[in-house]
Amino acid sequence: MLAGILIALGATVIGIAFTGVKLSYFLQPAALFIVVGGTLGVTLITTPRLAFIHAALSARQLLQRPPAAAREIILEEMLACARLRRKDGLMAIKSDHASDVFLHEVLVLTIDLQDRNDFQSTVENKIRLHERQAEADAKVLEVAGSFAPTVGVLGTVVGLIDVLHQFSNTSAVAFGIGTAFVSTIYGLSLANLILLPAAYRIRANAAERFAVEEMILEGGLGLIDGMHPSLLRERLGCHLRTEEPAQ
Repeated sequence: MLAGILIALGATVIGIAFTGVKLSYFLQPAALFIVVGGTLGVTLITTPRLAFIHAALSARQLLQRPPAAAREIILEEMLACARLRRKDGLMAIKSDHASDVFLHEVLVLTIDLQDRNDFQSTVENKIRLHERQAEADAKVLEVAGSFAPTVGVLGTVVGLIDVLHQFSNTSAVAFGIGTAFVSTIYGLSLANLILLPAAYRIRANAAERFAVEEMILEGGLGLIDGMHPSLLRERLGCHLRTEEPAQ
């Protein structure tokens, strides 16, 4: 994600440089204040406080979150638990060293909730909750991205009003019109280079996470059923990515 942000911003800066316009021309504090402040204010109006805070934390974690455990690693850990389960029973399963937080929770539940239906409904509720939370976080950023260009136009209108005060000065008018449209550029950039891509990334991460959690759920059901490790490997192996797409 960081590479994508650098490429997008770098391409924009290089494109501006090719036009011959100085980059300092686009550094307009008033326009930046209007766009960023206005977008933030509108987002606070449309979003409950806790939802806004959670969305902000999710956006920050896009750059800070460590990579999730690979599906292959989770598969091997589930198979190790299956071998212990067949040898010594469910109580022999150890969850302390699980490489994935959700896997740890599921392994604990296999011991605490040995009833299959209770276990399945509990884990499925957790998965749905994670999915809904990710969608809510993405929606907050999506709403902010939809308002940013409009707020940018508002900044442009403010700039044009300032130009009208100096209408008798031709050179000042020409410079002022160009400066006024910087607000629109800020609004479009904020929306299309930061907010909307971050919302889509949250959804993409949620889809990937949903697939992993479904795999863990199926593994947990296999542990409760006492499934043979070889059969469990076959079932969970369907969740692994292949090198080539199916024909």
